[in-house]
Amino acid sequence: MRRRQFLGGLAAASTVTAQPARPNILWITCEDMSPNLGCYGDSYANTPNIDEFAKRSLRYLHAWSNAPVCAPARTTIISGMYPPSTGAEHMRSNTHLAPSQKMYPVYLREAGYYCTNNVKEDYNLAHTGKVWDESSNKAHWRNRKPGQPFFAIFNNVITHESQIRRRPHTLTHDPAKARIPAYHPDTPETRHDWAQYYDNITTMDKWAGGLLADLKKDGLEQDTIIFFYGDHGSGMPRGKRWPFNSGLQVPLLIHVPEKWRSLAPKDYAPGGTTGRLVSFVDLGATLLSLAGIAKPSYYQGHAFLGAHAAPEQPYVYGFRGRMDERYDMVRSVRDKRYVYIRNFMPHRIYGQYIDYMFQTPTTAKWRQLYDQGKLNDAQRKFWERKPAEELYDLTTDRDEVKNLAELPEHKKTVERMRKAQQDLAVQIRDVGFLPEDEIHRRAGSDAPYTMGHDIARFDARKIIAAADAATRSPKAANLLKLIADPDNGVRYWGATGFLVAGEPAAKPNLAAVEKLLGDDCASVRIVAAEVVATFGEEPQRRKAMEVLLTYADVQKNGYFLATQAMNAVDNLGPKVATYKDRVAKLPRDAASVDQRVKANLGNLIDHFSK
Repeated sequence: MRRRQFLGGLAAASTVTAQPARPNILWITCEDMSPNLGCYGDSYANTPNIDEFAKRSLRYLHAWSNAPVCAPARTTIISGMYPPSTGAEHMRSNTHLAPSQKMYPVYLREAGYYCTNNVKEDYNLAHTGKVWDESSNKAHWRNRKPGQPFFAIFNNVITHESQIRRRPHTLTHDPAKARIPAYHPDTPETRHDWAQYYDNITTMDKWAGGLLADLKKDGLEQDTIIFFYGDHGSGMPRGKRWPFNSGLQVPLLIHVPEKWRSLAPKDYAPGGTTGRLVSFVDLGATLLSLAGIAKPSYYQGHAFLGAHAAPEQPYVYGFRGRMDERYDMVRSVRDKRYVYIRNFMPHRIYGQYIDYMFQTPTTAKWRQLYDQGKLNDAQRKFWERKPAEELYDLTTDRDEVKNLAELPEHKKTVERMRKAQQDLAVQIRDVGFLPEDEIHRRAGSDAPYTMGHDIARFDARKIIAAADAATRSPKAANLLKLIADPDNGVRYWGATGFLVAGEPAAKPNLAAVEKLLGDDCASVRIVAAEVVATFGEEPQRRKAMEVLLTYADVQKNGYFLATQAMNAVDNLGPKVATYKDRVAKLPRDAASVDQRVKANLGNLIDHFSK
């Protein structure tokens, strides 16, 4: 009897503890780096370790980050969703998922994985319970239980934008041999920065080689699927922060050892390439698929490896919201040939002043040459207003400087890609079509995602259509209808449309816009005040400036409204120069402001007041 009980106990224990075999997964990542590697055909690069790794890996030719800056890019990955659907598109915003939604490491940990992150997080979303087994500079696969499968991220920051401008630095790449893209001026500053960027890539390459050597030393090479990728495009200006291909294309190399080759895609070949379109929103679903887990229904990406791999999608998508202290709104789409850019704030220039960006010598020199009238057409573009739509053919224009959007022969391509952008926005309920403050006001204690899927609180089709009408080819008669709409999201875009359309539309209708200075939505009042201050006479301007200065007080109105108001004030520039002393005295911080963004408002105040 005792023997039968003992054997039965063994069987029961075996049933409880048995786990399906699963691969280890290692992610090696770096920051602010386009595919500037030898294995991608870049002869200026010196990357022997990654090039060797590429010989046994699959190289992705069309991988996109979705966001051209780190925090929204990581937020896309960790959530498996587009940040415009979760209210997390803005740089270092701070929001949360719906209660039933989980970050992908939670699912992996539930499946038995030991999950570590070494070391950067910097998400725009709060953690959903316990996300990592360890997230620190000591996190390592070596700390797992014996036999436990692991998922480990190691992130290197040497290629980050901040390291391009770090001085002193002795160059190892010859700056005379650097390729200068068509949009950059060819100056000593530009050449030095590009050369230092490539020096940093070489340093990163050595670090990546060390990790691969550690994996082999630990006898795990044949059990581990390895990803290598960058978190978004180059940290050089007009790479980082811009959802062009230059800001979104990243290197992506994936090695699947023979033992796990059944999880590889059909076109997998060591040393081979694939033209499949993939992006960061796909990574969470892909990880779960490699672990044999079907993605949850709310994940918006598509697995491209593993048991639950999905068919290839026809497009990948990019976005831009607030970058540090500057508001802008851009959406982009690419297929295997074209990049389509939709600028929803075309009245703003590309290169709005961002303090952090201007610390790079190339940026400051580039702007100086523009002010001196010493740039050609391609180089001037960054410092001027944007068109509503852009289209670039990557097969003939790698630097994306020849806009084809207005050419009749490309009309069908523009219409096709415009529709793709609009369809995705409606599908994911892109709450980025609301001002940042309004996202949080409408959400209340709910997640912005929940608010976005409640048509009573966010009529996506209506607001997205208003944004399109107000900013693509705005007509005064239509804008007047928009500013009279019951939905403040529609009114916001109607008022914005007068900034886009300019004086011919705004001046005759200023009385109607002026009524919005008393609107029940603060974000509408602010944009209306900018319209009135821009196109009105002195008495109207004074009234509008009182609205803007009221909302620019962060201690009374919070970070989002204060930042929106100060953007308007700073963009008015010389028109309101007499207000410099009052602006300089505004508070720069408040207890409610997230410490990650505390410098932003002060940067705006300083830029206007200097």
